[in-house]
Amino acid sequence: MRKNIFIWIFPLLLCVACASKSTEGKSVFVCVNNGQFMQGNKPYYFIGTNFWYGAILGSEGIGGDRERLHKELNFLQKMGVDNVRVLVGADGERGRKNKVEPTLQTAPGIYNDTILSGLDYLMAELGKRKMTAVLYLNNSWEWSGGYSAYLEWTGHGKTVTPSVDGWAAYTRYVQQFIQSDSAKQLFANYVKDIITRVNRYTKIKYVDDPAILSWQIGNEPRAFSDENKELFASWMSEVAALIKSLDRNHLVSSGSEGEKGCENDLGLYEEIHANDNIDYLTIHIWPYNWKWIKQDSIAELLKAAKENTGSYVNKHLKLAQKYNKPMVIEEFGFPRDGFSFDKKVSTVNRNEYYNYIFDLVRQSHDEGGLLAGCNFWAWGGFAEQVGHIFGEKGDDYVGDPVQEEQGLNSVFATDDATCRLIENIIKKIK
Repeated sequence: MRKNIFIWIFPLLLCVACASKSTEGKSVFVCVNNGQFMQGNKPYYFIGTNFWYGAILGSEGIGGDRERLHKELNFLQKMGVDNVRVLVGADGERGRKNKVEPTLQTAPGIYNDTILSGLDYLMAELGKRKMTAVLYLNNSWEWSGGYSAYLEWTGHGKTVTPSVDGWAAYTRYVQQFIQSDSAKQLFANYVKDIITRVNRYTKIKYVDDPAILSWQIGNEPRAFSDENKELFASWMSEVAALIKSLDRNHLVSSGSEGEKGCENDLGLYEEIHANDNIDYLTIHIWPYNWKWIKQDSIAELLKAAKENTGSYVNKHLKLAQKYNKPMVIEEFGFPRDGFSFDKKVSTVNRNEYYNYIFDLVRQSHDEGGLLAGCNFWAWGGFAEQVGHIFGEKGDDYVGDPVQEEQGLNSVFATDDATCRLIENIIKKIK
């Protein structure tokens, strides 16, 4: 028998948020109605980006740069981008290798107020621009703490780092999260703390803020073993129900990569997304990480990457159609030409791949389909590159997390052709 750390009984609520207005009467919540995102009485399709470091930029502490934040949001808004996917905050001990800084949750329930202030400030600025955010609350990967931080806090041993200890050791370590009631309870406490916040700048409760499109359980949550599948599905259900019990206005999403993030078990993915408290489907697509392209043959394998992408999208869209829910390709990345990290290098192959993804969304928009949007990985904007490959303390945030090549998958404001491509496709779906 499964032992649940918390059980929530939550009645299925109709989406009254579609008709709810903000206190200023200018914005409405995005909701799901008959398989489509709706904002007011209009379908909501979007081309967005991943901007995980937005709350850090919004702070006034280490890493904060409100002038840059304004510049980035203004540039995105000018292109027509109106959705960003953002990390609420990093967890765990400061100074860890391959973990972004600064940290939000330094110990269970102990928060760095400068980052909370940064999150409040970011949400206020998004609201001014009528932009929305997907806010993810956890991470199965080491770069923001996530699973590992909760495990260390609950006595499961020192955090394991893949680049130091190896992939096998890391997976053995993080498998324990789904099995640990104490670790999951600490995360549940964190969820309550964040969702019940009041923004210090706008004085709006987060549950009443239409600038939030969705609360997301985590970035690429995984079971990390076949033995964990049942517990993993149960945990995802519990967290979704918890969020809904705290906030009836906003959507809830999983943050899943799709089949690839469910131990290659499409049935597990279906079980999670059939849940009434999960409002839409998410998938991530990584042609290089999934070996659809290679460093020395990006152009040669581009056609195959697009074909594999189409198959992956369609496989998951069938489930979206089965449950009449929208689907978002909320992460997809593609390297610069020649597998270069330098933002001066061209992005011809990336642009062709991006155009393929964007056109899937455009076709869905034109046909009233369930593929509702996408978020490219990731926005580097006006970041300055300093020459070394991996992220180091004091570097500008470029979109690629610190353990990855800085600039490889980033879209910079100087990528003129890519930015024009984004702007042009948005004009077709708005």
